[in-house]
Amino acid sequence: MKKANTPRKALELLMEGNERFVMDLPDRPYPNRMRRKELLEGQHPFAALLCCADSRVAPELFFDQGLGDLFVVRVAGNIFDDEAILGSLEYALAMLEVPLFLVMGHQKCGAVQAALEGSETNLAIDELVRAIRPVIETVEGQEGDPLNNAVRANALRVSRQLRNADPIFKEAVRSDRVAVLAAYQCLETGRVELLESL
Repeated sequence: MKKANTPRKALELLMEGNERFVMDLPDRPYPNRMRRKELLEGQHPFAALLCCADSRVAPELFFDQGLGDLFVVRVAGNIFDDEAILGSLEYALAMLEVPLFLVMGHQKCGAVQAALEGSETNLAIDELVRAIRPVIETVEGQEGDPLNNAVRANALRVSRQLRNADPIFKEAVRSDRVAVLAAYQCLETGRVELLESL
């Protein structure tokens, strides 16, 4: 059974869970035999997240949610592409009817750092870095930490790309059935900061 069927309710549940995580007061239901059996009948996540693959980023933990609550897509630098990433998120929208999508940037993101440094490795990771590079120019000269500025700008850019993705995201967002927002997680405190509002 779905916990939330509107973007606002889903966001409330996530932010309440994050507050519990930050305060070291988790009450997330741990997977047990009964929950695993329930999930055999199907999944009903109430939110979808596009997160970095960084091992320090664990959305089920920092949003204090249980097995089956979140649909999570992870890729270094939380980048957007028109195939694997968009296809996965379209599945969450079209088949699972998830009302809220968060694009999560995070403190000390290595992929964004590589884009800032302009380094090339001659490995497949260079494609990830190239996907992030356009945001680097947009934050040059801004006050504050260049890496944090770039991580935030990258999350905002990807959130915008997802909101405008045809054929289904653009229409779902326009009709207010779905919200797509960017957010930033501080690894030090665990707190999630919304970069956009509903």
